[in-house]
Amino acid sequence: MIKTGGEWVSSLELEDIISQHPAVSEAAVIGVPDPKWGESPMALVVPKPAFVDKITEDELKDFYKRFVDEGVIPKYGIPKRILIVDAIAKTSVGKLNKKELRKQFGHG
Repeated sequence: MIKTGGEWVSSLELEDIISQHPAVSEAAVIGVPDPKWGESPMALVVPKPAFVDKITEDELKDFYKRFVDEGVIPKYGIPKRILIVDAIAKTSVGKLNKKELRKQFGHG
C-alpha cells in the first residue's frame, strides 16, 4: 500500500490496471517520497517487444485516467511518474523485488 496525502492506494491494484494495457508486458508500482504528499505512486513498465520505443508515459497516464473516470481508482492514484524500463528487479523466487525498487528509485 502507498500512503499519499493521508489516503491509501493499493500498489497491486495500480499494477493490475496498467498490466491491462496492450503494450505492457510487466509492471511494478512503488511509493516514492513526495515533498507535498509524503509519498506518491511511481510505476515501472516493461513494454512488450512490439511496443519498445512506441509507448509513452503520457499514453499510460491516459490509460489510468479511464479508470479514474469510471470510479475504479481516485485521481491521486495515477502515478506521477511512469518509467519505461527494460527489466524490473526480482527476488530469487521471481517475485517483484519492491524493496530493491524502492531503494533504487525512492530517492531521485
